[in-house]
Amino acid sequence: MPTSSGLSTAEKDRLPASQFAFPKERKEPLIDASHVRNAIARFDQVEGVSDRERDEAWERITTAARKFGIAVEANNWRELFVRKQQGH
Repeated sequence: MPTSSGLSTAEKDRLPASQFAFPKERKEPLIDASHVRNAIARFDQVEGVSDRERDEAWERITTAARKFGIAVEANNWRELFVRKQQGH
């Protein structure tokens, strides 16, 4: 059964933790450009993580974005929250 990220639970279970923005929670896989874009778009929806975990996840996301040639407008994850509040 596919999850919201398009991967089945079994497919997600087979991915190494290092393939996720939030490896401990196994949230937001970063396996291709589409998933990286999704991780950025849904970043503010991830609950139950500390600011430190968000910092580390943002680093993984921006590294994956560079790998897949994705331009990231925000300089850090906090900007994502500000942009959403401003309606961007």
